[in-house]
Amino acid sequence: MLLLRLVFCLLLGAGAAASLPACTPDSKTAAPVAARPGGSTPLPWLDSLLTTAPALRRHQVGLSITDAATGEVVYGLNEDRYFTPASVMKLFSFYTGLQLLGDSLPSLRYFSRHDTLFFQGTGDPTFLHGDVPSRRAYAFLAGRPERRLAYCDIATPPPYGPSWAWDDFRYYFQAERTAFPLYGNTVRFYARAPVPARRRLPAVPQRVRVLPRPFAPLLGRATAEEMAGHHPDQHVSRAQLENRFTYFPSARRWVDEVPYRTSRTLLLRLLGDTLRRAVVHAPWQPRPQDSIRTLRGLPADSLYRRMLRVSDNFLAEQLLLMCATRLGPPRDSLSAWRVLRHARRTYFRALPDALPWVDGSGLSRLNLVTPRSLSALLVLLHQQVPEPRLLRLLAAGGGQGTLRHRYHDARGPWLWGKTGTLTHTCNLAGYVRTRSGRLLAVSFLNNSIPGSDQPTRNEMQRILGQVRKRL
Repeated sequence: MLLLRLVFCLLLGAGAAASLPACTPDSKTAAPVAARPGGSTPLPWLDSLLTTAPALRRHQVGLSITDAATGEVVYGLNEDRYFTPASVMKLFSFYTGLQLLGDSLPSLRYFSRHDTLFFQGTGDPTFLHGDVPSRRAYAFLAGRPERRLAYCDIATPPPYGPSWAWDDFRYYFQAERTAFPLYGNTVRFYARAPVPARRRLPAVPQRVRVLPRPFAPLLGRATAEEMAGHHPDQHVSRAQLENRFTYFPSARRWVDEVPYRTSRTLLLRLLGDTLRRAVVHAPWQPRPQDSIRTLRGLPADSLYRRMLRVSDNFLAEQLLLMCATRLGPPRDSLSAWRVLRHARRTYFRALPDALPWVDGSGLSRLNLVTPRSLSALLVLLHQQVPEPRLLRLLAAGGGQGTLRHRYHDARGPWLWGKTGTLTHTCNLAGYVRTRSGRLLAVSFLNNSIPGSDQPTRNEMQRILGQVRKRL
C-alpha cells in the first residue's frame, strides 16, 4: 500500500510539471508586481522619496493616499500601522459632531417654575468666548422675567482628559472641561510696553489689563527671584491648584492667555458679575409637568471652523460634551466616554482598523490611529459634506490656520487639512488637489522624531508637492 501511494504521488508531480511552461534563458516574462496592503499599486518614485529622505530615516513614517471621490486606494506605506495622531483626532470629533448636533449648538437646558428659572450647561464653549463669542445665552439669561436664576449641576468628565500632561495646566491649549464654560475658561492678559523716563516725565511701568476683570486682583508682579528662573517667552504663570497669577515684566507689549481653575463657586460669581443679577445654585429636579427646553446657540460651523483651522483643543473637548446631550436616556450627564463609545460603534465600525480613542482634542497619547483609517475618514467626510463647505472649514496651505505658512501657491490653495503636533510628533491629514484635477485624501504621519520637526515638515511639503504634480 505504501509503495502504491509513493508511485501515485510521483505520477501526480510529473503531470503538474508537464503542465508548466518551459523557462529558457531567452524567455521574456514580466516580473510580478507586488500588491500592497489595501490594493494600491506600487509607485517607485514615491517609495524612493520616502525611503531616501534623510529627514525621514530615523523615525516612524506612515502615508496613505486615497482618491476622495471614488475611494480607490492609490498608495500606502505603513498604512496599517498605528501612530500617535495628536490633533488630527479632531477630524473624528468633527465627524461625530456632524452626525449628532445638527446645524446649531445646544447652548443650555432650562425650565421655569413659578418665579425661578432653572438652567444647566450643555458644554457649549461659546459663552463670551474670546474667539468664538456668543451672546445668545447671555441675552437669554439677562432678560428672563423670573425673579431668580438657579444654576444646576450636571455630571461631567474630570477637568483633564486621560493621560494629559499634568504640567500643562498653565497653557492656553489645556483649559479645563466644564458643563458651563465662561470666557473659554481662560483669563487674557494684555500688557503695554513700559515708558522710560523723559526729562521731567517719570517712567511709566508696564501695565497689564486683565479680562475677565474679576481676576485682576489675583495678578501680581514676579519677584526678582522668580524673574531669574523664568523662560523669556513666558509672560504669565499660574499656581497649580489656585487662581493666583504672576506676570513677568518685559520691555515689550505682549498678550497672554492662561486657563483658570474652575469651580461652582467661581462660576456663580462670574455669572452674577456678568449678568448683573444674582445666580444661585439649586438641584436639577424637574417635575413631570415641567417643560424642559434647549436654547440653541451659534451655527455649528462657526465652532468647527475655529476648531479645525487653528486646532483649538478646548473647542474639540467641549464638542464631545455637547454631543452627549443628544444621547439618551438618561440625559443626566455630559459623558465624553459615552459619546466616544457610541461613535466607534455607530459611525466608525467600517474603518479598516479599530480606533483607540480617548479624548476630543488629541492631547492624549493614548489615542492611536492608522493612516488608512484616517484616509477612510476623509473619504467619509467628502461623501457627506459638500466639498466647498468641507474645504472652507479646514486650514488651507498658504491661506489660513495652521497651514498658512506652508504649501503656498499664488494661484490659490491646493492643500486643505488638519495638522497634528506633539513633542516628537508631526502629522497631517487632509486633501490634495493634483494638477490633473483629482482630489486625494492624504494621511501623512510621523512619530518618534528626534530633535526639531522642521526638517520633517520641509520634507512632507516637498513630497506632497510631488504627489500634487505626478498624480
